Amino acid sequence: LALKQPMGKDLRFITTAMKITTDLERIADNAVNIAERALELNEEPLLKPYIDIPRMREVAQGMVRDSIDAFVNEDKRLAWDVIMRDDEVDDLNEMVLKELMFIMTQDPSTVSRAMKISYVSKYLERIADHATNIAEMVIYMVDGRIVRHMLQNEITR
Repeated sequence: LALKQPMGKDLRFITTAMKITTDLERIADNAVNIAERALELNEEPLLKPYIDIPRMREVAQGMVRDSIDAFVNEDKRLAWDVIMRDDEVDDLNEMVLKELMFIMTQDPSTVSRAMKISYVSKYLERIADHATNIAEMVIYMVDGRIVRHMLQNEITR
């Protein structure tokens, strides 16, 4: 690296690629955790229709796909789109947890199943967070702008 004297953008690409691998590994870890909880839940009676969980999966999966595409194509608009979708997953996670708390208070025998579902919801939320991290790094790579700790109104400027 020192011999080639890379420019700023080249260095940002290299550091972004190295940092992204950590987030991709965490995404994979969370996917394994989801699979393990799913196997456990398949052995138990259905607690409730999992309406919000499939929607969370759909959004989080799209965020991961789009954050990787944004990196490959150096597409900061797509990266911004990923960042904006994170709130939807956060909101869905909040709704799932509230609903599960209500179910558990109504019927204590559901606690074990409800906790497993809450873990799945949290893992999906974390996957979305890692996709957001990747998207933020893409913006840094393309623009040299660090957006990680910016407030929403600062980001849109």
